[in-house]
Amino acid sequence: MQDIDLRQLRCLVAIVDEGTFTDAAIALGVSQAAVSRAVASLERALGVRLLRRTSREVTPTATGARVVAQARRVLADVSDLVREATSGHTRLRVGYAWSALGRHTVAFQRHWSAAHRDTDLHLVRVNSPSAGLAEGACDLAVVRRPLDDRRFGTALVGLERRLCALAADDPLARRRSVRLADLAARLLLVDRRTGTATPDLWPPDSRPATEETHDVDDWLTVIAAGRGIGVTAESTAHQYPRPGIVYRPVRDAEPVAVRLAWWRDDPHPALRAVLELLTELYRAG
Repeated sequence: MQDIDLRQLRCLVAIVDEGTFTDAAIALGVSQAAVSRAVASLERALGVRLLRRTSREVTPTATGARVVAQARRVLADVSDLVREATSGHTRLRVGYAWSALGRHTVAFQRHWSAAHRDTDLHLVRVNSPSAGLAEGACDLAVVRRPLDDRRFGTALVGLERRLCALAADDPLARRRSVRLADLAARLLLVDRRTGTATPDLWPPDSRPATEETHDVDDWLTVIAAGRGIGVTAESTAHQYPRPGIVYRPVRDAEPVAVRLAWWRDDPHPALRAVLELLTELYRAG
């Protein structure tokens, strides 16, 4: 198996596609002898005959047809691998856990598309502490909890109010705003991995009971049923308006810090441009 290389597979596929060794050599930009040697060495390595040669044409054997099909997949996978490794300047994936950028999400996408036509922007939701950065699912991440991992750099881009999510028929929903003390006797739904709400927001002697959740849709469903409440960043209200749920400001709670995170040893080329745009959007309100 160590004797098989991509050059051999490319030669085999080219012969089948072009029909002759001569045309395959022309298509690959190499000599006909090099194509012949590559296929011969591949057949020796596999111990099978791959091509049937006649005076008029070259066709794959039954085994050769199967090998060619697999070779195409291998070459396509390698092409994808190269594109993934070298597309840093042409693709930008920004991860987030629960909500992207709230009211700024659409503006961010539109401003970016207008100013950076050569770099495609993709928003990716990954419910992990690093919003997909550690998992390789994104190039930059919007996070609302401190990242203690020294592999990542972070920068503050803005602040968001904390809101309370309530069932629409909850008595507190009739108020324009609430206080933390109003919520102390309620069941608080929390996501300990990525959420911004913890019992630490309350004094030690008046903390609410908690129930864990791991998905924003489940969180909204439980709240709409009146079984609990949520305290979340303002961006959640903009990204997830839901019938049966109202959001009210928690006027005595600290705001949520919104940060952009990146790999220290391999920052995306668009990092500075993203930082500047997000900071500008949050500053403008």
